[in-house]
Amino acid sequence: MTAEPKKPQRVPTLTEVIIDLPAAQSSAAAPSAPARVDAQVAPETLMAEALMQETRIVSKVIERLQPRIDVLFEHRLREALAPTVARVYAALADDVRKELARKIREAVEQAVNEEMGRHRGA
Repeated sequence: MTAEPKKPQRVPTLTEVIIDLPAAQSSAAAPSAPARVDAQVAPETLMAEALMQETRIVSKVIERLQPRIDVLFEHRLREALAPTVARVYAALADDVRKELARKIREAVEQAVNEEMGRHRGA
């Protein structure tokens, strides 16, 4: 009967570094493979690489969503500005109407004065 290998009490996670491997496990895994130095990579380097990858993903997502964002933004902007534009238009139209009425009144007054002058002189 072969003795079963000892099972570890807990399984290490991928982020943990395993330093003390039993000799049987390390030699059975890859006898000719050189010792891996992946576990010794600085956490800052891994974090920087993860951030760069996250930045790339965010850029791609934003690039794909940009047309939808533009349409939504334009729609919301129109909705938000519509009451203000209507008020400005109404005020401007009222001012123009008053100015036009004043100019017409002045023109009519001038024409009447000229006509009265002609009748007096005749």
